[in-house]
Amino acid sequence: MAKVTISLDSDLAIEVMLLAGTRSPQDAVELIVRDYLARGHRTEARTGETTDQDRLTDRRSAPEEGR
Repeated sequence: MAKVTISLDSDLAIEVMLLAGTRSPQDAVELIVRDYLARGHRTEARTGETTDQDRLTDRRSAPEEGR
């Protein structure tokens, strides 16, 4: 697995560590990123993919043909 190195404000890293209950900034950020991705996947599962948007569009707002 490839690794990515980032720079964060130390106060931000400490606050994330405290909220996540971890002992290292790397563990805290990794935990938060994993949680963020899991939330995104749960949201997609509930709302459907973007290809479903036509099905979900309120058809009452479109003018009826022949009028």
